[in-house]
Amino acid sequence: MNDGGQRRYGPLGTTLVIIPTYNEAENIEPIVARVRSAVPEAHVLVADDNSPDGTGKIADELAADDDHVKVLHRKGKEGLGAAYLAGFRWGLENGYGVLVEMDADGSHQPEELPRLLTALKGADLVLGSRWVPGGRVVNWPKSREFLSRGGSTYSRLLLDVPLRDVTGGYRAFRRETLEGLGMEEVASQGYCFQVDLAWRAVKAGFHVVEVPITFVERELGDSKMSRDIVAEALWRVTSWGIGSRAAKAVKALGRG
Repeated sequence: MNDGGQRRYGPLGTTLVIIPTYNEAENIEPIVARVRSAVPEAHVLVADDNSPDGTGKIADELAADDDHVKVLHRKGKEGLGAAYLAGFRWGLENGYGVLVEMDADGSHQPEELPRLLTALKGADLVLGSRWVPGGRVVNWPKSREFLSRGGSTYSRLLLDVPLRDVTGGYRAFRRETLEGLGMEEVASQGYCFQVDLAWRAVKAGFHVVEVPITFVERELGDSKMSRDIVAEALWRVTSWGIGSRAAKAVKALGRG
C-alpha cells in the first residue's frame, strides 16, 4: 500500500453522496436533509431500484426543489453492489471528484461525513470504521455485532487486507481510485461488494485510511440483510482467498 505521506494529493473536487434505495420512503427525505446540512456543497444522488413504496417519487420531489439532489431511476432490485456501481458510473460521467457511499436508513451519520472528507485529502480511499479505536455501534444485538466483527476478521485474515472494518459501507473514494479498481470486473452484488472494493484498493496499492464512526441501527423500515447475502459473502471471500493464496504459491514455485 502506498505511503500517503510520500504523495502529494490534488484537490478533492465536488462531492457526490450516493444513496441506494429500495423501499426507503420513510427515510429518504430526512437523510437527504441531513446530508445537505452537514456538507452543503455536496450533491446527492438517490439511486432507486424502482421501489414499490414510492421512494423514487419522493426523491424526484426533493430533486425538483433542490438542484444539489439528483435521482437515478433503475429498473428493479438488483442488489446493493449493482446500485453503487451504477451510481459510481453516473458520478464519474458527470465529473465528480469524490464519490461517497452512504446508507439511506441513517446508520451512516451524515454529520460524520466532514471527517471522512478531511481524511481523504491525504488518501485515496477513506473507510468509516466501526472497529477501530473510537468506532462503535449503537442498538445492535450481540449476534449482529459478532457476525459483523467475524466477517471483517475472516476477510482480513483470508485476503491479507490490513483493515479492521472490511465490510463497512460508509466510504469516500477519490474518482481516480474508482477508475483504478476495475469496476467492470466486479460481480459481487450483496454486502461482499464492500469487501471486494476494499481488497481491490489494497491490491492496487492505493492508500486506504480508516476513521472511526458511530454506526446507528435503523429505526424505520426493514433491514436488507439476509441469509443469502451472508452466504454469498462467505462463498466469495473464501474463493477469493483460496485463489489468491494459490496464485502466490505458484508464483513462488516459479521463482524457485
